[in-house]
This record gives sequence, C-alpha cells and structure tokens, in this order.
Amino acid sequence: MWVIKLGGSLLGSVELVRWLNLVAQHGDGKVIVVPGGGIFADAVRQSQQMLEMSEACAHHLAVLAMNQFGRLLIDLSPDLATASSELEIAERSWQHRGIVWMPSQMVLADTEIAHSWDVTSDSLAAWLAHKIHAEKLILVKSRKPDVNVNLHGMVQQALVDRALPMYLKESPFECWIVDKTDHTSFS
Repeated sequence: MWVIKLGGSLLGSVELVRWLNLVAQHGDGKVIVVPGGGIFADAVRQSQQMLEMSEACAHHLAVLAMNQFGRLLIDLSPDLATASSELEIAERSWQHRGIVWMPSQMVLADTEIAHSWDVTSDSLAAWLAHKIHAEKLILVKSRKPDVNVNLHGMVQQALVDRALPMYLKESPFECWIVDKTDHTSFS
C-alpha cells in the first residue's frame, strides 16, 4: 500500500488532476490519497486568529478541512472512492479502487495526536502510513524540494510540518518528498 499526500496548495494546478488521474487509473486499491487542508484549513487559521479559538477547536476544524478538500478531490476525479476507517480502506482495496482518505473519524478519535499547527496533513499522512503498514509515503509539494536539504532543513524552510520528523522516526516505510510535476515518475 502507498500513501500519497496531495497538499491543498496544488488546488487549481493541472498537476493535481494529473496525480488524481494517476491514482484512479493505476491505484488498483493499493494507493490512498491524503488530502491537505488547503483553502479550507487557511480559513480555520484566519478564524483562530480573529476569534482566539482554542487549539483543540482549531485542530478539529482543520481535520474537517481535510475532509472538505478530500470531497473536492472526489468531485475532480469521480472514479476514486472515499474511506473514513481502516475497514473502509480494506473494502476499497478489495474493490481495486483508488482511495481518498477522509481523516476526521480516525484522527479525531486518537487522543495522542497533538492539537497544534505543528501537526498538519504531512504528519497525518505519516500517521496513516504507520497505521495501515504502508510501504511508501509520498508527500507531493507545490514547490520543488532541494535535494541537498535534509528533513530538518525542510522543516526550517516550511516545506513540511514541524512534527513530521517525529512521525517518520523509525518508520518502516520509505518517505519521498516530491514536486508536483513528479507524477511522470510514477506513471
């Protein structure tokens, strides 16, 4: 099983549709797309600053923002199927369908996940990869990662979230951080 995180910053790019088409055509029940929060999570961040909402409330709303972006991904690529639980992931795999994960059910049930902006869809994709025993985690970014920069450097450049190194510590899967145009390497 592979987990591919498609960030919300890809919204409006032709590459987003190309990644979705790749998963729909070749996923065969072995690829799960983790949606970023995108403009929906940005709205939560702005609201938190304006309203002084708690970290717990912002975390909850940001995870729901990932669900919203996931619903948008399904609209862009209707051949993909949604899954909200490990059971639904297994069912979609048996159906040989590409999967878009709707994270709220699983993530909000896990009280060990920090309620912080340090944990974004990057870390939640790694969390899911652990949970389902994935072979690979691919984080698709809207800007090209510098091959000479390590993971901690990518955190400093705000390319990945601050909690990702912790979620990747001793991970049994490979993690690739790629540019949005790298879909051609996987087709």
